[in-house]
Amino acid sequence: MRHRQPPVDADVLLSPDELDRYAWQLGVTDLGVAGQRRLKQASVLVSRIGGVGGTAALYLAAAGVGRLVLAHAGPVRRDDLNRQVLMSTPELGRPRIEVAAERLAALNPHVVVETVGENVSEANASRLVAGCAAAVGAAPLFTERLALNAAAVSAGVVLVDAAMYDMEVRIFTVVPGGPCLACLCPEAPPQWKREFPVLGAVSGVAGALAAVEVVRSLAGAAPAAAGRLVVLDVTTLACRQVEIAPRSGCRVCGTRADRMASAGDTPPP
Repeated sequence: MRHRQPPVDADVLLSPDELDRYAWQLGVTDLGVAGQRRLKQASVLVSRIGGVGGTAALYLAAAGVGRLVLAHAGPVRRDDLNRQVLMSTPELGRPRIEVAAERLAALNPHVVVETVGENVSEANASRLVAGCAAAVGAAPLFTERLALNAAAVSAGVVLVDAAMYDMEVRIFTVVPGGPCLACLCPEAPPQWKREFPVLGAVSGVAGALAAVEVVRSLAGAAPAAAGRLVVLDVTTLACRQVEIAPRSGCRVCGTRADRMASAGDTPPP
């Protein structure tokens, strides 16, 4: 799969303050001034801003993504604070998205932060993805992750699905024309529960890796986890990568691929 480099809007320029703010990252491979301008003109949806999504949002704001859409329902709780880096003890009881928006605005005033006090569902996923170039799926529930996957595939939006469990991190990036999350996991596991072992630093690793995938994609480079599941064991730092093949008959991405194959054509790379 080739990664299509997004165009740079001629009207999107970096101010002297932004050039100074991002000076240390402008020399990063595959970024540069042109890549930084692509970040500035891009919109990214982050589904849930907990330990994984909150870390991803923090680093996307720091990197200079122009617009972040944060979707998460509910208030800050005491048992959030071991991992949710955008939250703090004085904010207990306040809506998470309000606290996160204030934190990100204080970090980088050049970033527009839009908040939606809802968790992703089949009813709202397409609306939330609309206008975005990429999305981070960091929900603990598979129903939310699969709903976002379907909306992202339909809209042609890059999706970085980021997850963790105990001391393991998993990253899978869905790009247009490639396998999707439903190829890997067609249905939500019935036994899966929202509560599971979480060390904040591990969820932070997952969120940081997701942010790197999004930044590289927006800047025009190919995401490292495109079409493959990357599994990192944090206890040993052993990493394995599993190539995911498009699943024939996949209810999300397979219909189009199967139709084109039967006509003697192939999906775009």
